[in-house]
Amino acid sequence: MPRSSVPPPPPPPHVRTWPDRAALLADRRRALEELLRRSLGVHRVLLLWLLALAAIIGWSLLVLPLQQIEQHDPTGFILGPVFAILGLAALAPSVVAVVLAVRRDRKLRELLDAWLHLDSHPPTDARLRSPGLSLFWFLSSIVVGAIGLWASFAAAGTRKTYFSDVVLGMGIGLILWMTGLIGVVKAVRHYRWALRVLAPAHFAEHL
Repeated sequence: MPRSSVPPPPPPPHVRTWPDRAALLADRRRALEELLRRSLGVHRVLLLWLLALAAIIGWSLLVLPLQQIEQHDPTGFILGPVFAILGLAALAPSVVAVVLAVRRDRKLRELLDAWLHLDSHPPTDARLRSPGLSLFWFLSSIVVGAIGLWASFAAAGTRKTYFSDVVLGMGIGLILWMTGLIGVVKAVRHYRWALRVLAPAHFAEHL
């Protein structure tokens, strides 16, 4: 299968053309490894952080006109709408991309389950646990979420000269907190999925 394409679901029993079980297991292994890489790979968490950065930039641009108004900056009447449009252009696609990524993860999980239940090969299936990747997602997301909570409370609890500074800080904190929450939920779901689907009983029943 092409490296750039998502593995399709396994064919139904009446149209399967594998010459033997070894060929089936080889295709199954490749599909499972590719699906796991697309779901839990390091590049996915880096993409999530990149989308969070784009959302922070967009939020900062959206708050900028409010800052100009509070500071009685005359250029705000001219540049304010421009900054608002640029902010929406950065924030909205980031939010949409995260929503689509969450839906895509659900589809990848369904494909993983379909290929996993096609047959059983304990050495291949054991690698799907990926405790290192899952732990990386969990710990890094905890850090990002903690920074977000700190930023939100700091913005709300510190006396600011301008209300726009509070709005900016709390918005950035919320974006970071949501980013961390998404990562933590993803790591926990993978851990629970591994316990449920890749339990030793699952291997034993196919031996």
